[in-house]
Amino acid sequence: MAAKDRSGKRVEPSFDGSRAKDDLRLDAGERIIGNGRSSKRQSPTEEIVPDRPSKNASKSRTPSRRSSPRTPSGGFFAPFRRLFYWCVVLSIWGGIGVGGLVLYYGARMPSASTWAIPDRPANMKITATDGTVFANRGSTGGEALALEEMSPYLPQAVLAIEDRRFYSHFGVDPFGLARALVNNLTGQPIQGGSTITQQLAKNLFLSPDRTFERKIQEVLLSFWLEHKFSKEQILTMYLNRVFFGSNAYGVEAASRRYFNKSARDVNLGEAATLAGLLKAPSRLSPARDPQAAEARAQVVLGAMREEGYASDSDLKTTMSQPPAKAKSNWTGAQHYAADMVVDEVKSLIGEPKLDVVVETTIDRRLEEAADKVLNATLKKDGSKANVSQAALVSVDATGAIRALVGGRDYGESQFNRATRAKRQPGSSFKPFVYASALEAGLRPETIRNDAPIRIGNWTPENYEKEYKGAVPLSYAMAHSLNTIAAQLVMEVGPDKVIATAHRLGVDSEIPPNASIALGTSEVSPLELTSAYAAFMNGGYKASPHIVRRITDAEGKVLYDADYGNPPRVLSEPIAAAMNGMMAGVVNEGTGRAARLDGWQVAGKSGTTQSFRDAWFVGFTSIMTTGIWMGNDDGSFMKKVTGGGLPAKAWKDYMTVAMKGYTPTPLFGFNSGLTLPAAEEQPQSPTTTLGDIISGILPGEHPQQPLPPVGGDFPPAPRAPGQQAPAAQIPAQAEASLEQPARRPRPQPSQQPLDEPVASRNGRQPAQAARPVPASQAPCAYGDNAVCDDDRAVDDNRSTTRRYGDTGNYDRSQPRDYRQYKGPYDAAGPIPPGDVGGGLRPPADVGQVYAPQQTRRTTLYDVIMGE
Repeated sequence: MAAKDRSGKRVEPSFDGSRAKDDLRLDAGERIIGNGRSSKRQSPTEEIVPDRPSKNASKSRTPSRRSSPRTPSGGFFAPFRRLFYWCVVLSIWGGIGVGGLVLYYGARMPSASTWAIPDRPANMKITATDGTVFANRGSTGGEALALEEMSPYLPQAVLAIEDRRFYSHFGVDPFGLARALVNNLTGQPIQGGSTITQQLAKNLFLSPDRTFERKIQEVLLSFWLEHKFSKEQILTMYLNRVFFGSNAYGVEAASRRYFNKSARDVNLGEAATLAGLLKAPSRLSPARDPQAAEARAQVVLGAMREEGYASDSDLKTTMSQPPAKAKSNWTGAQHYAADMVVDEVKSLIGEPKLDVVVETTIDRRLEEAADKVLNATLKKDGSKANVSQAALVSVDATGAIRALVGGRDYGESQFNRATRAKRQPGSSFKPFVYASALEAGLRPETIRNDAPIRIGNWTPENYEKEYKGAVPLSYAMAHSLNTIAAQLVMEVGPDKVIATAHRLGVDSEIPPNASIALGTSEVSPLELTSAYAAFMNGGYKASPHIVRRITDAEGKVLYDADYGNPPRVLSEPIAAAMNGMMAGVVNEGTGRAARLDGWQVAGKSGTTQSFRDAWFVGFTSIMTTGIWMGNDDGSFMKKVTGGGLPAKAWKDYMTVAMKGYTPTPLFGFNSGLTLPAAEEQPQSPTTTLGDIISGILPGEHPQQPLPPVGGDFPPAPRAPGQQAPAAQIPAQAEASLEQPARRPRPQPSQQPLDEPVASRNGRQPAQAARPVPASQAPCAYGDNAVCDDDRAVDDNRSTTRRYGDTGNYDRSQPRDYRQYKGPYDAAGPIPPGDVGGGLRPPADVGQVYAPQQTRRTTLYDVIMGE
């Protein structure tokens, strides 16, 4: 019965303050206790019968439960209080977690007492004779500068774009991190979150890996840097070590790489460009993408204006200027010289451990002139003549390299053709042949027959495939007669010629065969040019060198070059005679294109087989310069001879190089030196009636080839017409394409010999040589040298002079090159002051013999006895 009276609705307890009639309430005795039993035992038949509610009350109570939901306690601020509460809780736990990670990763780092700033990689600053820096070498690419030495725009631009709060934070900038987060979320990443101190810590100590461990270590190292160093020191280290792209580390290297100037001299726009590179050095490089670099520089300029580093007028002026341009690679001929300097410094003092300053012998004016002349020549005539490369070396009397160009464009090819490329010199090797002949007793007036000659199975030919007959050696040298040079090599001996070349400065290996007369052995432009300098300076070896002094950053001298006592390699008469013969090459021979107004010039041209190489090496009384032209792959040029493009380029360069100098005569001119005596010349046979009848008259004798020259020499190339591999055929050098002007044949000097030398043809000298002890026998190295039994040279000079010492001289007479001090010359080594003394050579030294046509003898001449 009771069950039927129960309501079908669920009755829930209420927590209201008043007790309603219709609510079910439990007394204390009716509540469940711990053992699950009621505190008051109740009869199972006893039931609770609630009061029956009235109908009206039921209607009023039902909608009230539906329309009045529960309202949480705490009011309006309750959610915020909960949010703050949980934020505090999470912060505490997060701090504990981060602290644990910091302690963990910090424990894995070395002890802070062992931390030290790593040494900056050594830099080599290379300067010219005027003290200007023309290159830096080292892994950084530039020297370190103090903050006060830099352009003020550089640190300002970097601070404005990289770390505006640098002077106020403690190594890590929380506001900067927050600002970077906001900028990244809004799509405007103007500034990174890392401070300059953090970037420096990463660059100095850490790898670029993006890991949580590295970031924590970066923060710890930043704190240590801020504690250990001042803000200025940190900024200086950062600017000298940060990467700017293109292998440039530090502001000095970057300034020279992109703007070819020092960081001391950059302007506002250039500083903004460099600061903009720090975000993405490769992508924003002005050498790679000038537009992107300019756009980034505009952002930097805006940041500088916001920070007060630049005014509106400054920005207006900067933006009106054209954007900075940079070449994609290092360029400029001075870098060929810089590469050579690096090699020489390492050979002198080893690998530098600290920054060094290298003072070189390079004249910046001459270096720029050489680069300009070679490029202008190749640009004008290179394409039509099929010439793609050139090299130039210019040295003074001591062997100091004043200019060096190793190729057409350093940016395209860093291979130094002036020092490392070895090519056949052609006829430019012949001066060593003639010098050896003069040392053997011949002289410029000695007659030799220009006719077909066969050496083994090799038949050398002249360039024009013509023969001049009996000519003096001076004419043969001027016109580059190959047959005469070949005869001289076999007459004197290839070993003697090779010894002469090595003695003068050719270091390359030369095989002892007859073809060396035509320059078939390969040499470099540097060694050939420096060997020619021995003729210019009067017979002293000019050891090529480019390093003058090496100091450290504090000025301590580590190396100081001294070339004040060069060995004599040629006697004075031989040097004077060779200068006269090579002057004839320029005056009336194959080198006429190299003549300079107001200067005496001597030199020699050279052209190899099939026009693969073309040379001209020549000198004035001040400087020796050698130029090579050709192609790297050895392909043929279009009939380019040494007397053509190289001689013209030589003249253009030397015209600039000689500005500022007073013309002085070549060594041996106007000083007088005793030359080797001429051998007795054979008399021309008289013409008889039988000669006329037989049709053989003077001047019309057919030229008979000389008999084959014997000797134990390597096999020579095959004669023309016999097929042979091109590699086995020695190069044939050129002769002049132009005919010289006719002039009377000079008469041999009649000066007697003191100690004549027997010739190889078996004729005895007119006067017997005085016996001289072997230990005191004079040798070909000069008056001051004495050869012992093994022919070793002993220099007996007692006094030396320094190159550049002017001394007293007669101003009414031409000055010798040793008395002149050039605009760039400091005190330096010079041959002894007595060079040039002695008797005068014949007045026609330097003139060239020209073969004369002999008048035909007639029957009337014979009858009349003429």
